[in-house]
Amino acid sequence: MTQHRTHAAHRTAASRIGRPRIPRRTVLAGGAVLAAGATGTALAGCASGPAADGATEIDYWLWDANQLPAYSAAIDLFMQKNPDIRVRITQLGWDDYWTKLTASFVAESGPDAFTDHLGKYPEFVKLGVITPLDGLGDLDAIPGSHFQEGLQELWTGPGGERYGIPKDYDTIAIMYDRTRLSEAGLTEEDLTGLTWNPQDGGTFEKVLAHLSVDENGVRGDEDGFDPKNVATYGMAAGAGIDYTGQSAWSAFALSTGWTFTDKATWGRRFNYDDERFQATMDWYFGLVDKGFFPPHGTFGDSTPEQVQIQSGASALALAGSWMIGTYKNLDGVDLGIAPLPAGPVGTPISMFNGLGDSISSQSENKEAAARLIGFLASDEAQEIIGSYAAFFPATDVGTDAAIAAHEASGLDVSPFTDRVAEGETGLYPLVENSAAISAIMQSAFDKLWMRQITAADFTAYNDRVNALFA
Repeated sequence: MTQHRTHAAHRTAASRIGRPRIPRRTVLAGGAVLAAGATGTALAGCASGPAADGATEIDYWLWDANQLPAYSAAIDLFMQKNPDIRVRITQLGWDDYWTKLTASFVAESGPDAFTDHLGKYPEFVKLGVITPLDGLGDLDAIPGSHFQEGLQELWTGPGGERYGIPKDYDTIAIMYDRTRLSEAGLTEEDLTGLTWNPQDGGTFEKVLAHLSVDENGVRGDEDGFDPKNVATYGMAAGAGIDYTGQSAWSAFALSTGWTFTDKATWGRRFNYDDERFQATMDWYFGLVDKGFFPPHGTFGDSTPEQVQIQSGASALALAGSWMIGTYKNLDGVDLGIAPLPAGPVGTPISMFNGLGDSISSQSENKEAAARLIGFLASDEAQEIIGSYAAFFPATDVGTDAAIAAHEASGLDVSPFTDRVAEGETGLYPLVENSAAISAIMQSAFDKLWMRQITAADFTAYNDRVNALFA
């Protein structure tokens, strides 16, 4: 979260942060105040001390507008139960969020509690701007087992301190339009039980070939298909593909048994030189040459994956669970969700990512902030949050509520939740130096996508990345 919920992909409308904007200074029905909209032009400063009525006022920040109604409802209930605390909510778009948050830390005027991301918090730990949560309020009473397996580990620092309370989780599945699939002569069953390998792409590539159509109406599995003049690509592409490949290549690479780093969390050696990874990259970006995947620059920020599915420019899209609502609400699209193909390890493997709530080390109201984020993790709050079905909350109770809400609307989301239930996940790469890693690797991914290098060239880039940890 999402979404995610990251990096280059965050800049597109297809990511967990490209959300509809919310009017600024909106007072929500239950009383939680939204301090700023997505444009972030009227940020409120960090609240310290009592409000006029004697209540302690604290600031809580988040970036995802789709999550705002769910968290506003939960925070309204929190304030009813804790009348001595008033919470002010600030929601900003992704880019503004991190710019304003960083600036607020420098000015010592940041929020008391805020939504944090795995790609950001290691640097916050290094800078000392977020506080360890151990021994703070009643947070120690919330065991890691309260959340989906692995989530609390992602928010535990290298020294064992907790720096975030899990909020939600992300997995990846395949989104498509049932109507267009039927028009292509395929059924929903044709998208289940698919296999993949980096040598010939398995049955998954056969489906991509059939769904790809050139400008003359010839399919990718028919003689005469023109890969240089494609009307419909088998698989959609975002505007950018980054070093984590969360909703791009990660599901394929992880399903070979490859891992990002030498340890599950806080690794100090990346494995972009692994032959399994490089074979996966050559296959993945090689789909461009076959006409099954868009060449670099074909689609930009204004035409993200969901727009490609809606328009028919692409047939299938790998997408994060935070995007379910976006796809579901596309006009003219009868949304279908299919599981990822099983890779060489014998099962599908989805990246497993999750957002967390952190507390600023500069906050003068850490105990009140701890009460807030502890409540947001409670079964009571998680059930409320899950009922909005904007994402999958971090606990079983919250996830069950989200599943039930989707079922009530006729949508089966099991391709996302099954990966967690079956333990078929690989962790997001939680490491230091994420910004520097992104800067190094972005050039590699762009050049490979533009077909200027081969995946074997990633070894040299990998050496540069690993030198950051020397």
